[in-house]
Amino acid sequence: MNLSPHLSALESEAIHILRDGVAEARNPVLLFSAGKDSTVLAHVALRAFYPSRPPLPLLHVDSTWEFAELLGFRDAFAARHGFELHVHANEEGRAMGLNPFEHGDVYTSMMRTDALKKALDAGGYDVIFGGARRDEEASRAKERVASVRAPGHVWDPRRQRPELWSIYNWRTDKGETIRAYPLSNWTEADIWAYIAARDLPLVPLYYAAERLVVDRDGALIVVDDPARMRWCEGEHPVKRMVRFRTLGCWPVTGAIESDAATTAKVIAENLTASISERRGRVSDDGSLEAQKRSGYF
Repeated sequence: MNLSPHLSALESEAIHILRDGVAEARNPVLLFSAGKDSTVLAHVALRAFYPSRPPLPLLHVDSTWEFAELLGFRDAFAARHGFELHVHANEEGRAMGLNPFEHGDVYTSMMRTDALKKALDAGGYDVIFGGARRDEEASRAKERVASVRAPGHVWDPRRQRPELWSIYNWRTDKGETIRAYPLSNWTEADIWAYIAARDLPLVPLYYAAERLVVDRDGALIVVDDPARMRWCEGEHPVKRMVRFRTLGCWPVTGAIESDAATTAKVIAENLTASISERRGRVSDDGSLEAQKRSGYF
């Protein structure tokens, strides 16, 4: 399927940002969660540098509580498209038994934020591309396309640089890095329209299927690993037709009831959605900006 003029313009903008940033970077990297947005961004990167091998690796920060299907998709995607794949986990936190059931913000800080910062420092990356979009959440709407981070990966919204006429400033002082968002101007609807137009494969979790779930305070939690589940008294999983609009750690990511098992049905269903996609991230709870200021993506 050919791209619409709107999607073609968005793709061209993203390709320009990727080429511009890679040309200015000493050691670029593309964060890859294997979610729909990072998958789209990785495909755009393949187009940006075709027919050459992608000139930047994929980096996945493994929280150690990822969906099994997501990890399988991640490995297969990197192998199929010739990406070098780097995976980093906070082994100290793993040894401590940190988990999203019992440790909340401490878990997020150590297994997501601290793990990301350590991975970036270990790799010596200076320009870090990611698939975040401005329409996802209020704090992300404050980001520039090329967002400077102070030493220690600290984000200060007041230090954002102007980007008049889509001219991006990639310069950094000692210890600074750039977080770059080529999909900034895309919406959830744009992402799904692009997936349909380019016929991109996604991790199956985005499509409706019968899955074992428990209802916790209105959130449908898919029991991805029964052996690691922390069960509440009297709790029993039941099979329901569900899918995900957003993916995070499986114990704190709520699914939605759905029968949308194809991309076309997902697009139609999203048109009538009355809540934002990140409402499924039980772990956000209004704290995303605080996490971003301390170094979270």
